[in-house]
Amino acid sequence: MKKYIYTMAMIFMAGNISAQQPLYLDDSKPVEQRVEDALGRMTLDEKIAVIHAQSKFSSPGVRRLGFPDFWTDDGPHGVRPDVLWDEWEQAGQTNDSCVAFPALTCLAASWNPQMARLYGESLGEEALYRGKSMILGPGVNIYRTPLNGRNFEYMGEDPWLASRMVVPYIQGLQSKGVAACVKHYALNNDENNRHQVNVIIDDRTLHEIYLPAFRAAVIEGGAWGIMGAYNLYRNQHNCHNEVLLNKILKGDWRYDGVVVSDWGGCHDTDQAVRYGLDMEFGTWTDGLTMGKTNAYDLYYLADAYKQAIRQGRYTESELNDKVRRVLRLFFRTTMNKHKGYGFLCSESHYDAARQIAEEGIVLLKNAPVGGKKGRALLPLDVQHMMRILVVGENAVKMMTVGGGSSSLKVQREVLPLDGLKEKLSLLSPQLTVDYARGYVGDTVQSYNGVTVGRSLYETRTAEELRAEAVAKAREADCVVVFGGLNKSNYQDCEGFDRKDYALPYGQDELVNALLAVNRHLVFVNISGNAVAMPWSDRVPAIVQGWFIGSEAGEALASVLVGEANPSGKLPFTWPVALQDAPAHRLGAYPGTWRPQHDIIDEDYKEGLFVGYRGVDRFKTKPLFAFGHGLSYTSFRIGKPTLSADRLSLQASQLTYRDGDKAPEGSLTVTVPVTNTGSRAGAEVVQLYVGDLKSSLQRPAKELKAFRKVFLQPGETQDVTLTIGTDALSYYDDAKQVWAIEPGDFAVFVGNASDNLPQKARFSLSVR
Repeated sequence: MKKYIYTMAMIFMAGNISAQQPLYLDDSKPVEQRVEDALGRMTLDEKIAVIHAQSKFSSPGVRRLGFPDFWTDDGPHGVRPDVLWDEWEQAGQTNDSCVAFPALTCLAASWNPQMARLYGESLGEEALYRGKSMILGPGVNIYRTPLNGRNFEYMGEDPWLASRMVVPYIQGLQSKGVAACVKHYALNNDENNRHQVNVIIDDRTLHEIYLPAFRAAVIEGGAWGIMGAYNLYRNQHNCHNEVLLNKILKGDWRYDGVVVSDWGGCHDTDQAVRYGLDMEFGTWTDGLTMGKTNAYDLYYLADAYKQAIRQGRYTESELNDKVRRVLRLFFRTTMNKHKGYGFLCSESHYDAARQIAEEGIVLLKNAPVGGKKGRALLPLDVQHMMRILVVGENAVKMMTVGGGSSSLKVQREVLPLDGLKEKLSLLSPQLTVDYARGYVGDTVQSYNGVTVGRSLYETRTAEELRAEAVAKAREADCVVVFGGLNKSNYQDCEGFDRKDYALPYGQDELVNALLAVNRHLVFVNISGNAVAMPWSDRVPAIVQGWFIGSEAGEALASVLVGEANPSGKLPFTWPVALQDAPAHRLGAYPGTWRPQHDIIDEDYKEGLFVGYRGVDRFKTKPLFAFGHGLSYTSFRIGKPTLSADRLSLQASQLTYRDGDKAPEGSLTVTVPVTNTGSRAGAEVVQLYVGDLKSSLQRPAKELKAFRKVFLQPGETQDVTLTIGTDALSYYDDAKQVWAIEPGDFAVFVGNASDNLPQKARFSLSVR
């Protein structure tokens, strides 16, 4: 009997304990209530702890309250291998390999938001399995100069394209319970001296060109994390910037997530406290070599901040705002009981990587050899070939290793030479594939402890390598050159801008020598940037192959032999010469040194006229236009039909605050698209809008809608695109609002910024 009474008493007590459990542990309650409950239980030490790092990539939870540690990891193209607790070197684990997805330039080149969603979901599953709660990406800084070493991590030059691609990426990633940390906010458009560059820019250009993708990430994508940039704006570092973080991000856009410093981007306790930083990572301290037990206590938001609060220099109000944001992040990630377990290196992820790569590869040129009536060189006519020569170091070089923080340790990476050999052996067993290196670019064998696979050691001279390639080219039916850039310093690499626009390592000389003995030449450019191609008029076929991850060789081979029909479009303008890029034309890069302050002032003199906007403004002719990309089939885009020829708004609707929705009102543009060729393929219908008579200078046209459509031979589909009032707006920097000016507007429809044959007009009036 006594045992029964005791048992029942324990059950009753357990029931009371359950009924009285802390509110923050009850996931049926609203998150904001849980945040306030947890905040009220935290000590000052616990609050300070959660707003700064405890290791290279983690920050502490609240052990006493049951919050686990919070782990970040670099992206945005795959989950970076684990490093030692307080070193950048690899931890030596055997279960931290990953699938490498294509670099974000390739994703943007797909012009397909569905690929962005697939990308985010796949990456989120890999991060979940690896125990990561935040991926440091995606990046959406604007492609301003082709010399920027980090352009390969971003989504091109156009704010509308970047906005439409970043939102589904974030939504896909965060649907798995993994936070996106969108970077680098903002104006981080070149890498040299990135800690000293102070950007000088007018408010209109800031809001119309450089902020829209971040705005979309926050307001539409619901990003849980934003990473501040290294550079300065208005003489304040962007990781604690009064205007960018407090006024715009947290004020105008009503952002409720966390602002994370870039690693080493925090410089001052007072500014970090007052100007919007929430979580401090990577600050350089010498604590581990100077006797301090925990170097992370030396961070600006650590002991220094805590002591200042105790001394009365700050109240806890600013601290509590930061901690609320961190707790909100915890409840979305580490405390989310409904997230899955993820998958690592699954076949579905490899399939996703290959599909994204195939859709993003751009066929830049495909001319017949021997006259206009001949057959285009691509896809390769392998049934009528006996010998193909592959040339170039980039055919055998791993591109998932190196380049800075996006360097990965992959389970596998199919190299272009291997992928092409395997594909051709299946399609045409009689065909021989030979290889010649042609040039030496980089013989480094490892990066942060990750090896690059096959040896790149070379003793032959440049002349010997070129001579070998030329001799073999004489005997080949076709030559496929895999050239371009790599991820070494001063190429496509974090921390370094390119020194010039030309192809490195004597590749121009190599191409010219090969053309002299064999006109059947395909040049596959592996890079995240445009490069000078002085021989482009003589090379019949040019492919932009990007850095496309684990399935690079498979995807490139599929496009070259025609199993995949290329449908990628350039996300940036490809200038003939560097001086054609507006920033360089106007001498607005790399800026002017201010030695007394150790700062470089970089004046964005080109203003709104970045990329194709600058092409229209300065009447230059690019080598390849923004939005350009060919196919193995052909398409006809018909005459657009507008749902109305007039929009009308009330006078009170002609302006709206940044962060608010644009006024209601839209019209649709319907365009028939026909596949007029003999094989299935995809076309991207692009719609640009121009203000025909404006009271202020505006670009001649701006991308405002697009859609990728897949069609069978002979098939026609009506593609419907929507123009909202936001497509007509400009930023009024005098009034600090978005404004819409009544008048006439033009619609331009086609498949590239320089090929918009279909036009229509409509007007906006005040009722």
